[in-house]
Amino acid sequence: MNKQNINEWKSVLNADPIDWLLENDNPSVRYFTLTDILELPESDLDVSKAKDAIMNNGVVPQILAKQEKGGYWGSPEDFYIRSKYHGTVWTLIVLAELGASGEDERIRQTCEFILEVSQDRASGAFSYQGTPKNGGQHSAVIPCLTGNMVCSLLKFGYLDDPRVQQGVDWIVTYQRFDDMIEQAPKGWPYEREPCWGKHTCSMGIIKTLKALAEVPPAARSLSIKKTIEDGAEFFLQHYVHKRSHAPDQVSKPGWLKFGFP
Repeated sequence: MNKQNINEWKSVLNADPIDWLLENDNPSVRYFTLTDILELPESDLDVSKAKDAIMNNGVVPQILAKQEKGGYWGSPEDFYIRSKYHGTVWTLIVLAELGASGEDERIRQTCEFILEVSQDRASGAFSYQGTPKNGGQHSAVIPCLTGNMVCSLLKFGYLDDPRVQQGVDWIVTYQRFDDMIEQAPKGWPYEREPCWGKHTCSMGIIKTLKALAEVPPAARSLSIKKTIEDGAEFFLQHYVHKRSHAPDQVSKPGWLKFGFP
């Protein structure tokens, strides 16, 4: 974003928020303001200091202080469903969104824990049930969890890890973008009615786009680019907020307060 573009969006605001966003009390917000809005490089001294502050001040060190020795939070077997929204899966997502460092040994330990207990070793997708011995259950694979875990692992520097690449391949192979089709695909993984059924789950597509957005443009295959295009088109067709199986209805009526038509 160049200076002209910054000034353009500032012109519609009552005041300039940059100084507020750069305050030191929230190092994650400061870091992302420096990199995403002001577009400073990682080599910049202020960016480097903000990145270090994420791991030393504020929420991230508080979260990591509650981590168990095995790299998980709470009970190791309750990493997803029964621990919403405070178990290991959710904590990893939060740490990734806050800009925690993938070079930190505690973060790496959690990434390896998730890969060990949640990833289906046959397909590369992620499951809501699993064990360290056998990995994620093949029958418990779901698209939203797969997208979230691939996204978080990519944020933490696992782009070249073949296990994460397998997860990316699963997304571009199996993610659907359809509504109320007469004949849904047969077989695994589509028999999971809550996630697939007769129409696409919007949450799965959102997580798909989150994950694939973390793949650097230069590393995106034609299939990744096509999946991103299909996901974006799906939401454009539904005006972002309309139900996938009933496009004339708003997904969450409360969203109307934001001014959606």
